[in-house]
Amino acid sequence: MDVTVRELGGMAEWTAACALYREVFGYTAPEWGLNPRLLAALRENGGTVIGALTGDGTLAGFCYGFPGIEAGELYHYSQAAAVKVGFQGGGLGRLLKYGQATVARRTGARTMRWTFDPYALRNAHFNLAVLGAVGIRFLPDFYREPGTDRVLVSWDLTDADQGVPRRTENVGGPGGGRVVAAAGEGFAAPDPTDRAWLRQELVARFAAGERLVGVVRPEAGEGRAAYLFEAVA
Repeated sequence: MDVTVRELGGMAEWTAACALYREVFGYTAPEWGLNPRLLAALRENGGTVIGALTGDGTLAGFCYGFPGIEAGELYHYSQAAAVKVGFQGGGLGRLLKYGQATVARRTGARTMRWTFDPYALRNAHFNLAVLGAVGIRFLPDFYREPGTDRVLVSWDLTDADQGVPRRTENVGGPGGGRVVAAAGEGFAAPDPTDRAWLRQELVARFAAGERLVGVVRPEAGEGRAAYLFEAVA
């Protein structure tokens, strides 16, 4: 893809990023907006404000994040990534994440974290198999609203630009870290009943000290998806 991934600078680019964010996620209410001045502050204080621009200057994608710390460990938290309709599915999300990783490493962060909806299985596959992140925690109703369950992932930044997909063939064998759940067409989210059952399973797996490393279609598993876990060493 003929794009340049770089840090965004200046009010015009930050404003365009905020507009793209609202466009991609369909946000219309004022409280769901993103302030360009916030992006300016993040850029100057260890955060990331990354854009993907085409040859004619069109902003095709955008992501942003900020530093975080837990138990003395510095990490970078990626809050959101948005890719413009017409550019989705072409690897732009991966380029944005790699660009964000490059900038985050300059702050001394060795890992990057973000959350994703575990029932959005295509997104899960991208995070776990394509990027090689691992799910380290399950966060029920993360945004304090029903239907906002999230899995927190951690991505090792020491080799985050190698582009080596995670191999999951031997992970989560029968009875050993594999949760098979209903999945709709195209790895779509299951219905509310299936979501409730899967939520219970995810709570149990993470409570048992396991981490989520993949989501795949099992053999002869039409309408099913297998969540792959492994024990934390």
